[in-house]
Amino acid sequence: MTTDNQLLDVAVKAADEKNAQLIRSLNMSGVSTIADYFIICHGNSETQVEAIAREIKNKAEEAGFEVKRIEGMKEARWVLIDLGDIVVHVFHKEDRDYYQLEKLWGDAPSVDIEKLLG
Repeated sequence: MTTDNQLLDVAVKAADEKNAQLIRSLNMSGVSTIADYFIICHGNSETQVEAIAREIKNKAEEAGFEVKRIEGMKEARWVLIDLGDIVVHVFHKEDRDYYQLEKLWGDAPSVDIEKLLG
């Protein structure tokens, strides 16, 4: 398993542990230079968004990965977690519906995360 796959596994499982909704991962290779993968999920309240983001941060660090930057924790409406080659977007449901990142990056292929959660 590559480092990206290990980090993807850690981040997706951490989001799932805090009941993140509609977890999606997009393979951004060849689509964007921002990151190799995006993970997009949401919570139904600011408290849940913050809990999901903290869990991802903590689990990534525990697994030995560097968390380069986190933005949006204060408002907890759209938290961006920069893990280097993977960028995690944790939205409040209303904000996810509004920004529709999956549609914006619609040409990026989805990653089958069910294998990670299985």
